[in-house]
Amino acid sequence: MISIADLLSIGSGGIVGFALGLLGGGGSILAVPLLIYVVGLRSTHLAIGTSAFAVAASAFANLVAHTRAGHVKWSCAATFAASGVVGAAAGAKLGQMVDGKQLLFLFGLVMLAVATAMFNSRAADGNPDVRINAEIAWRSVLTGLLAGALSGFFGIGGGFLIVPAIMLGSGMMAINAVGSSLVSVGAFGLTTALSYALAGMVDWRVATLFVLGGGLGGLLGVRLAKHLAVQRAVLTRVFAGVVLVVAGFVLWRSMAAFLA
Repeated sequence: MISIADLLSIGSGGIVGFALGLLGGGGSILAVPLLIYVVGLRSTHLAIGTSAFAVAASAFANLVAHTRAGHVKWSCAATFAASGVVGAAAGAKLGQMVDGKQLLFLFGLVMLAVATAMFNSRAADGNPDVRINAEIAWRSVLTGLLAGALSGFFGIGGGFLIVPAIMLGSGMMAINAVGSSLVSVGAFGLTTALSYALAGMVDWRVATLFVLGGGLGGLLGVRLAKHLAVQRAVLTRVFAGVVLVVAGFVLWRSMAAFLA
């Protein structure tokens, strides 16, 4: 029998999947707060491990649709993801060593940084026929390591870092960066989830329901991504406002927990 908590897990996953499909990044930053404050997971580490698996699955599901639409530049995406997996593995191990309350407070600060970056994002044209070369490769390796480490430490997809980093390093178009970013979002999330799963920090029932909701939300997000490309900057800023509000809530709750 489906409980209220199950429905909340599906709905929360739908929100994250929709944002991932529409924006290619940023949506995963809401996964941990949703799992803690909406679904009701009591442990920060459990929420991070569960969200990492769910976000990875949602990203790979959305990747299928973007691949069919021809949005993914595989050579650039694979290079970035391969180096980032190393960073994600190291970041996940480090994150497990940090106290849950401190980790959640740091997560709130990261959310503020994400919101600021999304507010300051700019639409850009690019090369639709970009191919990897030596310069693009070394830039992708360095930025991939950094993005992967942050992704693993906080259990986030890192798409808000990956999309602009891929565009800057390769010069590809925004819609290609959105599709290509999902390779790394999925790879980083899976690496982080495996690390947490080995430590017994994944709620598999919640993760499965979250993935189900993420798949449904992602289908709608991908459809809208193609039709609302011109309005993407406006949508990104609206979503950044949501992230900013949630960040304030997370920091407020974290400070209350420290003072209790």
